[in-house]
Amino acid sequence: MNVFTTDKIRNVVLLGHGGCGKTSLVEAMAFLAGATKRMGTVTGGNTLSDFDKEEIKRGFSVKTSVLPIIWGDYKLNILDTPGSPDFIGETEEALSVADAAIIVVSGKAGIESGTKRAWAMCEKRKMPRMVFVTDMDIDKASFRKVVQDLQEMYGKRIAPFHLPIREHEQFVGYVNVIQQKAKKWNAHGTVDKFDVPDYSQENLKICRDVLLEAVAETSEEFMDRYFNGDEFSEDEIRQAMRVGVFNGDIVPVLMGSNTLARGMYTLMADIVKYFPSPDRCKCAGINTVSNDVFEADYDFSKPKSAYVFKTIADPYIGKYSLIKVNSGVLKPDDIMYNYHRDADEKIGKLFCFNGSKPEDVTELHAGDIGALAKLSVTQTTDSLSTRKNPVTYLRAQISKPYTYRAYRAVKKGDEDKISQALSKMMAEDLTIKCENDSENAQSLIYGISGQHLEVVQSILSEKYKVDIELDRPRIAFKETILKKTDTEYKYKKQSGGHGQYGHVKIIMEPSYDTDTPYVFEQTVVGGAVPKNYFPAVEKGIAEAVKGGPLAGYPVRGVKVTLYDGSYHTVDSSELAFKVATEQAFKQGFMEASPVLLEPIATLSVSAPDEFTGDVMGDLNKRRGKVLGMNPTGEGYQEIVAEVPYLELFEYDTKLYSMTKGSGVFSYEFARYEQAPSDIEKKQIEAAKN
Repeated sequence: MNVFTTDKIRNVVLLGHGGCGKTSLVEAMAFLAGATKRMGTVTGGNTLSDFDKEEIKRGFSVKTSVLPIIWGDYKLNILDTPGSPDFIGETEEALSVADAAIIVVSGKAGIESGTKRAWAMCEKRKMPRMVFVTDMDIDKASFRKVVQDLQEMYGKRIAPFHLPIREHEQFVGYVNVIQQKAKKWNAHGTVDKFDVPDYSQENLKICRDVLLEAVAETSEEFMDRYFNGDEFSEDEIRQAMRVGVFNGDIVPVLMGSNTLARGMYTLMADIVKYFPSPDRCKCAGINTVSNDVFEADYDFSKPKSAYVFKTIADPYIGKYSLIKVNSGVLKPDDIMYNYHRDADEKIGKLFCFNGSKPEDVTELHAGDIGALAKLSVTQTTDSLSTRKNPVTYLRAQISKPYTYRAYRAVKKGDEDKISQALSKMMAEDLTIKCENDSENAQSLIYGISGQHLEVVQSILSEKYKVDIELDRPRIAFKETILKKTDTEYKYKKQSGGHGQYGHVKIIMEPSYDTDTPYVFEQTVVGGAVPKNYFPAVEKGIAEAVKGGPLAGYPVRGVKVTLYDGSYHTVDSSELAFKVATEQAFKQGFMEASPVLLEPIATLSVSAPDEFTGDVMGDLNKRRGKVLGMNPTGEGYQEIVAEVPYLELFEYDTKLYSMTKGSGVFSYEFARYEQAPSDIEKKQIEAAKN
């Protein structure tokens, strides 16, 4: 692949609701640019960006893919992201290296929850953006409705660049609002210019007024001229657009048909015209020696540095670290320093990923996106620089996973293979997390949603040839007591030779500290139990609290006092006193009004105003206690509630359904409290079974 200088590069992320046409848009752009001779389709499973077996099988994007599209003298690094919030980590990684965004909207489906989510992500990062309306070849598609809805939500920033022209229910051309000229596609793939049709004049005036108002907002001089009725020249409009789009004051709206590859020519031309090259963007890190700010700013003349935004750890193609060069020019065989791992990494060859295919490149200039192969210690979100100028960049914020399942190997003996495969998958996807819950004898896997975990399960089977079962996790209940009891146990065993003898009398009572399993004290007088057996007594307690006698859950909040007992000079041993204590504990525990404690979470749910009633009603059904509700802007409310962990199972699916995909949640452990009697009864019955 050719080398491109910083000013000739555009890094653009595609965002939008699942199924809005992002992948097919990339396919049409690549086809028009000559990167492929034939357009693939999502249904055909032969697109450039959705190449993974899991994506082909499911018919939607699961991972972010990078496609460098050469358009004239420019390189457009297009990052095609999943539309589903189940794979939000992939989108967040792409956003960390993009300089601008295209929000894709289906002209047929209109504004969806994924559209609003994409807009919010751009707003948070103050990212320049355009809106591209697809499906304009479908008769029911309405460009006008999309523009009106966008203007209602986001105001005067929305500036339609085009209007569709239909003839005999066919999408045949468009009106350029800036030029006030109509263009129709011909059989040669180019356009014929003609006068704007009479039926488009009214809509052209509306769009033109909106566009000029957006232009006027970019400066006081333009505002004065606008109110004085002055006309703006085409050059003035375009220059104002460049400034306005870069600042986020203007959001152009374009449109086309992915299946007919119409509208992509103007889209790519406008990406070059209006989106910033990296050298117009800011980028700063910290020099780890001096602690000074290192203003990289994608300057090719500064010391080399790069940021690793994604890792590919594929069993077939190997490990690749996808990077954005933040300063300098990277070349093969460069030695880069990883400050986070305190290690040097030899680069070897440089690559640019074109969908699934890594292509060699001789240099990567500041601002470009590329890939490095087989780095030994470097991980996603790490920084690379030189030892003389060690720099670290702010790590991208990746969403924390809250949905979890218990998992186990289907085939015995596959545990090590599964562990190795999951390690590789966690290196690729930072929203996957694994834990060993030894207290409840289960392995847990966390993800963004149930569907996310099902995809993980499928990838393990298809790609790594190991199978796991996903089950409802065992909730971390605890056992405790409510009253004081006095109990004793004598362990006596004779089997020829030395026997076993241990005798303890203990008082058990609540300690009221559910963070601590037990408190042990002894008040033995007169040597009824020799001091050298006290540690054995405590070992017996420590063993007993691992699994309580009520339902097998760990014990918390119990105080045990050893006050008396007896011993045998020959037969007593540490083992005997340990066993006696365990039995005394179990016996006394069941006499001291034992109860189950269930974990309670503080849950935070963010959802649009219109769905808050449904969310709160559902929380009540889940034994939730709503603590408060706070407006967070943009028509959203944050609902804070306390909910038992037991009731959070599959909450991701329910919330998605209730809020049409617009709700998000997070939670953290709050405390333990006594479980209701019906819940306790079910748990005890389940333990018996």
